[in-house]
Amino acid sequence: MLSMMSSSRKSGAAFLVGLLLTMQGFFVVTFLVANAPLEKTMGAVQKIFYFHVPCAWLLMLSTFACAGGSLAYLFRGSERGDRLALSSAELGVLFGLCVMVTGPLWARAAWGVFWTWDVRLTSSLLLWLMLIAYGLARRYGGEGGRRLAAALALFAAADVPLVYLSVNVWRGLHPNTKTVSSLAPGMRWPFFLSLAIFSALWGVLLVLRMRVERTQARLVELAITVEDAEGRSP
Repeated sequence: MLSMMSSSRKSGAAFLVGLLLTMQGFFVVTFLVANAPLEKTMGAVQKIFYFHVPCAWLLMLSTFACAGGSLAYLFRGSERGDRLALSSAELGVLFGLCVMVTGPLWARAAWGVFWTWDVRLTSSLLLWLMLIAYGLARRYGGEGGRRLAAALALFAAADVPLVYLSVNVWRGLHPNTKTVSSLAPGMRWPFFLSLAIFSALWGVLLVLRMRVERTQARLVELAITVEDAEGRSP
C-alpha cells in the first residue's frame, strides 16, 4: 500500500511538472511566433501555420493512439487499451476542431475561399468525422458499442496516410509535405518549438483524461461491490 501511494505521488509530481513546463512553453512560443519573420506573400496571417500544423499533427497522432488502444481491446480485451482509445479519440476531436477552424481562416486569406474540396481538406474532414463517429458508437451503440467503435478507429487510422500523402500524390491548393523543411531559419525554431509544446499539451491532457476514466471504472466496481454486499446481507 505504501509503495502504491509513493508511486502515485511520484506520478502526480511528474504530471504537475509537465503541466507547468507546458504552460511556460506556450508563453515562450507566443513571443517567438510574434517575432518570427513575416511570409512575403501572405504576411501576418501566415502565422496561423504555427498552430494549424501542430493541431493537424495531433489529430493524426490521436488517431493512431486510438487505433492502437482499440487493437489492444479487440484482441486482448485490455481495458487500459480501451481507455487509451477513448481518451485519444476525444483529443483527436478537440484538435481536429482546431484544424477545422484555423484551416478555413488561413484558406480565406491565402486562397480567397474558406473551403475547397481539395483532397487534403476532404480527407482531414473525413478523419475528424470518423473520430466523432467513434464517440457516438461508444455512447449509443449498445452492448457492442465499444467493439464497433474500435473497428471505426482502425478505419480512421487507415485514412491517416491518405491525409499526409495526398498533397504529394494529387495536385491541389494545399502546400505539400516539403513546406516544413523549406522554412526560413527564423521560422523554423518557432515552428518546431510550437510543435513540441503542443505535443506536450497532448500528453498532459491524455494522462489526465485516462486518469478520469480509470477513476470512473473504480467507482463503478465499488458500486457493484457495495450492491453485492447489500444483497447478501440479511
